[in-house]
Amino acid sequence: AILYEDRDILVVDKPAGLLTMGTDFVKTRTAYFFLTDYVRKGYSRSRSRIFIVHRLDRETSGVVIFAKNVEAKVRLQDQWKNTEKKYLAVVHGQCAKMSGTITTYLAENKAHNVYSTSDRTKGKLSTTGYKVLKQTKDAALLELDLWTGRKHQIRVHLAGIGHAVIGDRKYGKEDRDHTRLALHARSISFKHPFSGQQLTFEAQVPVY
Repeated sequence: AILYEDRDILVVDKPAGLLTMGTDFVKTRTAYFFLTDYVRKGYSRSRSRIFIVHRLDRETSGVVIFAKNVEAKVRLQDQWKNTEKKYLAVVHGQCAKMSGTITTYLAENKAHNVYSTSDRTKGKLSTTGYKVLKQTKDAALLELDLWTGRKHQIRVHLAGIGHAVIGDRKYGKEDRDHTRLALHARSISFKHPFSGQQLTFEAQVPVY
């Protein structure tokens, strides 16, 4: 679903299960492929195209920004540290602290699994803030601030404090009751790459 569009940017609400961009094995069923076709209006020879600014994991739903020209992409990425990104996650267990900050160095092994390390020469400094919005004895709903944008950052950080995201088969535990990852990119706030206007977009929480 397109949340916003102008001559320079496209902001969309990506559903869970859809790749942001293609892989060696999946070329066409991606947000990038569908949006490229959209801007070309079905004309395959059109020179219109889009550019990837950032990504969401296939299993994560929510707001994604695409650029419609190279300069917009570069400007958005240059100001990425000042872009505010908020996520929602449902996690296993009851949190002892109602809010906190998780900071570790994140590295990736040869099997493409991301892990926390204290060795700063191996990993990249990564910080996630969290706040408990609601909880039961078995689960908690968290609002998360992504202060750095590393691969699988939220999932690894939450698993590392003993509260893996529900439905996370990679970093959590086997859970036959939940078929999808309970992680949603709820909102993003940033300055327009040319006008400088502050823009904020929010994606509705999907129904499980």
